[in-house]
Amino acid sequence: MLMGQYYEGMELHRGDKILIVRFTSPHRTISTCRAEGGLTDDYDGMFNQQGCEPTNHMHGMQKTAVTDPAEYRRLACKQHGLGSEKWATLGTAANMNCAAVAVESFRDLMVVAACTGGVETNAGRVGDPASFWETETGSEKLEALQPPPHGTINTMICINKELTKGAMVRAVMTATEAKTAVLQELAVNSRYSDGLATGTGTDQIAIASKLNTGKPMTGAGKHSKLGELIGLAVKKAIKQTLLRQNGMNPEGQCSCRIHLQRFGATKESMLRGMAACLNQQEQQLLEDNFSCIDKDPVTAGAIMALVHIRDKYAWGLLPETCLPELMGGQAALAACSISGDFSRFTQYREELSPISKKMSSAEFLDLALKALGLGFRDKWTMKCQNTDNKERGGEKKSN
Repeated sequence: MLMGQYYEGMELHRGDKILIVRFTSPHRTISTCRAEGGLTDDYDGMFNQQGCEPTNHMHGMQKTAVTDPAEYRRLACKQHGLGSEKWATLGTAANMNCAAVAVESFRDLMVVAACTGGVETNAGRVGDPASFWETETGSEKLEALQPPPHGTINTMICINKELTKGAMVRAVMTATEAKTAVLQELAVNSRYSDGLATGTGTDQIAIASKLNTGKPMTGAGKHSKLGELIGLAVKKAIKQTLLRQNGMNPEGQCSCRIHLQRFGATKESMLRGMAACLNQQEQQLLEDNFSCIDKDPVTAGAIMALVHIRDKYAWGLLPETCLPELMGGQAALAACSISGDFSRFTQYREELSPISKKMSSAEFLDLALKALGLGFRDKWTMKCQNTDNKERGGEKKSN
């Protein structure tokens, strides 16, 4: 199915489990294609293919994509009748029906971004522990956490102007920054560390610029208009595809659990951690209303701020000597946010200020859950006590 001919020289098609950019005039292409990627001026197009289902699905052709990328490309080109093997090939488990296309233009310059994405299982932060070591005979598994086989952001970009070879490389940098900016704005967690994700372990990209359009453009960085358009188009397309594929949007990320997840939080562990401050009746009340507490904007905002302070401490922006005051104060605000009574800030701060000037992920999670537990403990008991006091006061006046 033809999805669009956005400028003269390219067509975007969607077929069975595949998204195809067909060049109808020559383009310069740079790609991460494992079969024969890099920079070339003689490709017929580029495609992004769904090779399997996102969960627990590894079949013959998908295995070929890993063990023999050239054969995988040959089979894919033959299967979809592409007429040659001169195609930049991207592979994913993402649903092509969830692909998103964004177009940005300025005067006679146009940038088209077509993206697919899934981040719920394979998101990672650059520098996270590697899972394999590439050798001359294959690859050797390392002891780090092995990644799930699926979870990829794939980006295809078409530009209606010729770019120099250096500008093509710079365009890859700009598009990658745009992808990371989306993950930052959505607060996507790494699945391999306690950091925020910067991408997934299997992200791929292909960028094409139309040849013979006059003087080649030399800049694709953030100061250039081309760089701005690339950034805007990629951000829009990735946000839209993550919404379609994972149901991920800013509103859905307003959650205490999501922001504490990279430190080991689950619904079950949060209930256990908060329960240490509660009696049995309060524990049941919390369990019955967990979702409402978890997604309360004021409470979630306080937890986001607590996490942010912890990140700044981990990155060295804040000194260890200030950790007890900073963490204790923000944890107290989190307790106040859930209890609704900010007059108890000082009391909460004294109870929550950590003694240690170093804080592991587990210790940080314990602090956050204790703050939430204390606040929930006082949310209703204080109101009931105030009501009782008012009623008793009224009885004395009537007497």
